[in-house]
Amino acid sequence: METATKTTAKWILDPVHSELTFKVKHMMITNVKGEFKKFSVETEGDDILKSAITVTIDASSINTNSEQRDGHLKSADFFDVENHKEISFKSTSFKQKDDDEYEIKGILTIKGISKEVALAVEFGGINKDPWGNEKAGFSISGKINRKDWGLNWNAALETGGVLVSEEVKIAGEVQFVKQS
Repeated sequence: METATKTTAKWILDPVHSELTFKVKHMMITNVKGEFKKFSVETEGDDILKSAITVTIDASSINTNSEQRDGHLKSADFFDVENHKEISFKSTSFKQKDDDEYEIKGILTIKGISKEVALAVEFGGINKDPWGNEKAGFSISGKINRKDWGLNWNAALETGGVLVSEEVKIAGEVQFVKQS
């Protein structure tokens, strides 16, 4: 007698249609935007809305459109990529707040320091592309205090205030494709 095996689907990141960005206030007057060019997201489970999520970011892939600033961000003053190659996030809960609004909580680890964060998630929906691939899309946003992860470097301004704010705004646009 043959036994039926249940096939489980897996959702994988579509890196061409995904990005992880951040903004931080510079000189207390404007925001500077950056992004991480290399990251992966793993899901567990058939239902993307109930899947555990693990994000792994290559810390050295930081890009702010300034080689000098990127070099400083990679140094021990900030991400210390020589000793801490990855930034990670592991979800602990994913709760629906409204029709397409969710909150994801998880453990964010930067420079070996792990702390819980809560991020707002907008579920864009699930749709099929012209080639029959089933895709799901999400927009993520939130704020963290960089000093909570030992990203302490700063400089005082002559007029008062500091060069780099403590608050960092995080944003992500992620798209997944379903694999059978």
